[in-house]
Amino acid sequence: MATAYGIWYPMADLEQSLRNLTLAPYIVKATALIGVRRRGGSNMFRHQLSTMAILLDYKNTDPVLLKAAVIHDLFEDAPSMPGVTRDEIERIDTDGPAVYHLVMEVTIRTTDGEREPKPQYLLRIMQSGSPRAKLLKLADRISNLTALGFVHDASFVRKYVDETRRYVLPYARAVNQDMFRELSDLTDNREQALGPRMPDERAGAT
Repeated sequence: MATAYGIWYPMADLEQSLRNLTLAPYIVKATALIGVRRRGGSNMFRHQLSTMAILLDYKNTDPVLLKAAVIHDLFEDAPSMPGVTRDEIERIDTDGPAVYHLVMEVTIRTTDGEREPKPQYLLRIMQSGSPRAKLLKLADRISNLTALGFVHDASFVRKYVDETRRYVLPYARAVNQDMFRELSDLTDNREQALGPRMPDERAGAT
C-alpha cells in the first residue's frame, strides 16, 4: 500500500503493528474537545483524530505517538474539563506516563500567567524536542494547513503560513522527508491561494 507521497508499507505488516493498539480510552478523553470550535468549522476533537490519521498515513505505528496524537490538544484547550489531569492520563494503561509526557511536550507552556510565545514554542519542539514530539508537530501542522482551506481570514492564514516557513519547514526534512514534502506543498498552496502580498504585508514579513 502506498500513500500519495510514495511510502510503501505492506498491509499485513500495518495490521500486525496495530492489532493490539487500544485507543478507546484516549478517544473518550478527547471527546472533551468536541465543544471547542475551529476557525474553519468542525471542532478540535476531529482535529485530534485527523492528526492521528496523518501519522498512520505515514506508517507511524508507535503506540505512544498515536495515543498522544488523539489527545495532543487536551491540556491546552480543555484543561478544566473533568478527567483532564496528569493522574487520569497516566492511569489509562502502561503507555499512559509516556503519553502524558509527550502531550505536555507539545503543549504551549504557561509560566507566571504568561503563555509561551508561538515562535519560541515551535522552535523548542523543532530544535530540541524528542523525535516523537517532532513527528507529532509535523502531523499537527499538516492537519492544520489542510483545514486552512476552509478559513477565510486572510491575515490569520498568512500568519500561519509564515510561521510554518520560518519555524517548522527548516527542520522538517530532517524529521521525515515525505512529511516535509507534503508540508511544503500545502504551504505553497495556501500562499498561492492568498495572492500577492500587499506592501504593508511584505514589510511585516521581513
